[in-house]
Amino acid sequence: MTPPDRPTSGPVPEQDWWRGASIYQVYPRSFADADGDGTGDLAGVRTRLAYLSTLGVDALWFTPWYPSPMADGGYDVADYRAIDPQFGNLAEAEGLIRDAAAVGIRTIIDVVPNHVSDQHAWFRAALAAGPGSPERERFWFRDGRGEDGGLAPNGWVSEFGGPAWSRVIGPDGVPEQWYLHLFAPGQPDINWGHPDVVRDHEEILRFWFDRGVAGIRIDSAALLAKDERLPDVVGRPDPGEHPYVDREDLQDIYRSWRRIAESYGPDRVLIGEVWLPDAERFARYLRPGVLHAAFNFDYMTAPWDAKALRASIEQTLDVHDRVGAPATWVLSNHDVTRPVTRYGREDTAFAFDTKRFGIPTDLGLGTRRARAAALLAMALPGAYYLFQGEELGLPEADIPIDRIEDPMHARSGGVDPGRDGCRVPFPWSGTEPPYGFSPRRVDTWLPQPVGWGSLTAAAQAGDPGSMLELYRSALRMRRELPELGDGALTWLDLGPDAADVIAFRRGDRFAAVTNLSGAPVDLPAGARVRLASAPVEGGRLPADASAWLDLG
Repeated sequence: MTPPDRPTSGPVPEQDWWRGASIYQVYPRSFADADGDGTGDLAGVRTRLAYLSTLGVDALWFTPWYPSPMADGGYDVADYRAIDPQFGNLAEAEGLIRDAAAVGIRTIIDVVPNHVSDQHAWFRAALAAGPGSPERERFWFRDGRGEDGGLAPNGWVSEFGGPAWSRVIGPDGVPEQWYLHLFAPGQPDINWGHPDVVRDHEEILRFWFDRGVAGIRIDSAALLAKDERLPDVVGRPDPGEHPYVDREDLQDIYRSWRRIAESYGPDRVLIGEVWLPDAERFARYLRPGVLHAAFNFDYMTAPWDAKALRASIEQTLDVHDRVGAPATWVLSNHDVTRPVTRYGREDTAFAFDTKRFGIPTDLGLGTRRARAAALLAMALPGAYYLFQGEELGLPEADIPIDRIEDPMHARSGGVDPGRDGCRVPFPWSGTEPPYGFSPRRVDTWLPQPVGWGSLTAAAQAGDPGSMLELYRSALRMRRELPELGDGALTWLDLGPDAADVIAFRRGDRFAAVTNLSGAPVDLPAGARVRLASAPVEGGRLPADASAWLDLG
């Protein structure tokens, strides 16, 4: 039965659609290339809306599509009110938003408020104006330490490794002030104590809400505010006391943004990228009147282990329930090693500081676990976010050293392979590159691996055993079954031999079981299998598998 408030097609009408939505992340550079230059574009996305509609997603989240020098994959924004020419233009974006809405898919865009590009008009004006100028007050320019100012203003470390400060060289070739960049040097941090910064970002939100976007994903949402004294980080600061992470000023910033979103209607949503280890501090961003939702990174980075995953699920649901916010479940994104590769490794957890070249993986094992993980996550209460290619079971690609673009690689001294391996252009059809990504043979902006012919969308379509058809079935059921999406969860006890099994009920009849043990386990007697990640024989669920059940 299809509930009246979750149709199988057409616009999702309820104002809190985002509480149980399936949201698909599009990396525009790598999704579909319409003009044949080897780089994805918005026209390409428009040609693939039928695929996305058939897949069964409720919304698309686009990583930054604005003009950018691409010092960090578009997260160095030069102009928030335009589209990068390699992707198209503003009219193309407006057409894409309309076309997606026409097939029942909403649009969420990325806003990056911690920093801008060093090519942004403000930063260029700041460099030209010189030390002590009003233009520099929009950023964090400071004199250096030491007799000649040759030492950085403090010891802060970039999120990408290395110092978080770069020194400006004046037009006469003489070094002068330093500027703060918590990420790459091409991403100068802006000063949220400056009224121009506050006002401009509020106008940016209105600009895109006026064009029909349903929501805003806020990048690095916990980093905007800084202690104006810029003190060094000493030890492990108490929660809320860090000089640039999770500062109290952020709450008022997002309350203001919430008021703007709500002025466009109750169906607009703000989603924060909030990396915080403290669950209580994380929950403060989800209180009424602040953000609507935030990404659940604790679950995404957890190992393939029943105790760890259940603990993360329980904590997540408890924290969100206390503030009345929906949980979010994420297995991957444009920054994270793809699940098929990650779950096939000895260490199945994810951490940025452990990424290295040449870590062995068993892709067969990883694929089985990724299929099981998808059904587990999609059955949990809340919203599900999937990254393009996840539904194809794409592995992490090995990028030749001379083709790596991610600044994390260079700033790690070449130790970290970077994030490009999960950003490879999408394989649509055919047996060799570019696999239908471009309309002609072309060298794509990142190289696609040889041997992906069996992983293309065309190759998997209609194959009941494929990853694509598993995702299509699961996403369809998330729309059709009233028990799924937002709501409650009840844990099931399958007996003393099921310590490494995660089992729960949604409503009276729906149950989900995931077997993380090394041997098959018995499913509840009399249960009918609705969907399974691996064949169920004799009422037993094999290892590294999930099943959705009708308890009758």
